Amino acid sequence: MKKLNVTIVYDKDEKHILMCYRKKNPYKNLYNLIGGKVEENEDDLKAAYRELEEETGITNKDIILSHVMTFIYPLNDIELQTYAGILNKDVNLVEEVNHLYWFDINENFFDMKKFAGEGNIGHMIEQVNLFHDALLKK
Repeated sequence: MKKLNVTIVYDKDEKHILMCYRKKNPYKNLYNLIGGKVEENEDDLKAAYRELEEETGITNKDIILSHVMTFIYPLNDIELQTYAGILNKDVNLVEEVNHLYWFDINENFFDMKKFAGEGNIGHMIEQVNLFHDALLKK
């Protein structure tokens, strides 16, 4: 099964969520969470930190990630792991391929004309918000 990850990154004031604007498929011309592929035999959490740093310049010194949920897509043979964290300081973002944008936490992340994931991004963010203290305030 192919493993992927995405990360919900909150700014240090917890008022914005970081997204990238996809330049290629899947989800070309839509906003998506930061993430990528988990390499074979790679630790899942280390893969999330690696992808985050590669795509944004954010390191494990800037944020502590918590595993939020895992989606299994049997028909596509994909496992998608979701992580979340709050930045502990302001950071200078470094774009790898996709442009990076901060969205207000009150944005409609279920808007499938704007955001990737067929509504899953909205669901993930709602779950993080519901269990905020347990997940993000360790």
